[in-house]
Amino acid sequence: MHRIAGVAIAIALIAGCQQRSEIAVDRPWVRLAAVPSNPSAAYFTLKGGPRDETLTGVSAPAAVRTEMHESMGQGGMMTMAPLKLVSVRAGDSVSFAPGGKHVMLFGLKPQVQPGTNTLLTLTFASGPKITVSARVVGAGDSAPGD
Repeated sequence: MHRIAGVAIAIALIAGCQQRSEIAVDRPWVRLAAVPSNPSAAYFTLKGGPRDETLTGVSAPAAVRTEMHESMGQGGMMTMAPLKLVSVRAGDSVSFAPGGKHVMLFGLKPQVQPGTNTLLTLTFASGPKITVSARVVGAGDSAPGD
């Protein structure tokens, strides 16, 4: 019996040490703008794989245009600056979250409503594209899962 338990523990430890084979996108979601003519925002967490990656862009078929941005405090004021690239170190995570990095979605189609899902495609410098389905919430709603 002790031998079986020891083998199970060893397998669990080995599995825990293995790195992911590729980058992953967790918890994608979109918060709609309070004013429909204003841009909405997309959020998610990038989980790095075994090697460094660079996010070069995010597209959305339901948006006319997308831009990566980062909000930051400067001199007691919040400012926002565009991001051309976002580095993801091997094994690390990068969060796109309210008050930080985010994707601006301009000109969303009217069918993108709270409670629906919309697609986001993330493109990386090394070539892969990852398409995810993002849950849509209203302007004043909490993030999905909160």
